[in-house]
Amino acid sequence: MSITYRASRRLSTITSSSCAANRGLSNRLSQIERSYFSRHHPDPPPFSETQDRILSAAIARVPKHGFTDETLSLGAKDAGYLDVTVQLFPRGAFDLIHYHLVKQRLALKSNVQFPEGTQLGLGPKVRALAMARLRANADIIHQWQGALGYMSLLGNIPASLKELHSLSDEIWYLAGDTAVDFSWYTKRASLATVYASSEMFMTTDTSKDFAATQEFLDRRLKAAQNLGGSVGGVSQYVGFWAGNSVNLARSWGIKV
Repeated sequence: MSITYRASRRLSTITSSSCAANRGLSNRLSQIERSYFSRHHPDPPPFSETQDRILSAAIARVPKHGFTDETLSLGAKDAGYLDVTVQLFPRGAFDLIHYHLVKQRLALKSNVQFPEGTQLGLGPKVRALAMARLRANADIIHQWQGALGYMSLLGNIPASLKELHSLSDEIWYLAGDTAVDFSWYTKRASLATVYASSEMFMTTDTSKDFAATQEFLDRRLKAAQNLGGSVGGVSQYVGFWAGNSVNLARSWGIKV
């Protein structure tokens, strides 16, 4: 009886520990999920009122002047501020690029809406959202190679990759993805790679209404095996970016 009792106690202890460990893992996964999904963290205003006014005015100058410090100064003047206010942007032209990235990501929610009860699956929705975001670059696409050059600078890569991840997360969320397993990461990494390469392709696309870019996006989405087949998506993207955007930066006279 004593041996049986001790064995039973030991089994009960092991079972309780295992359950506790599983609960702990579940809680950690829940915390991870909550920390990323858009519905769990409403976006606070990413820029102050003064910054927003200057950057908004500066963006209107980008088609002609590009993503440059000069454009920031022009934006400050257009918004009614002195030149000295550009000190609000310690990263210079990259702050203007980051503003464009954030604003267009947040605009997806209102720019692309799927009718209630639509029969579209996740794949077509992701495709529609990704293409809508690419088209948001249409007015400044002839200046985007310069932007990619700035984004490839060592000090700007972390913020650029973070925003790319946020865009990928936002697209999956708006498409209706509710998965909370480990495919959450691989799907976002895959989409980040697909989007980044499509954006790079778009800078050389001369087809009407960017039809070639849409075809390129479709091919990349298909190759990604339903957007979940590339575990190393972000690392692949970093390597791709390093091999291409640095050359773009140099061609635009940026010291790299």
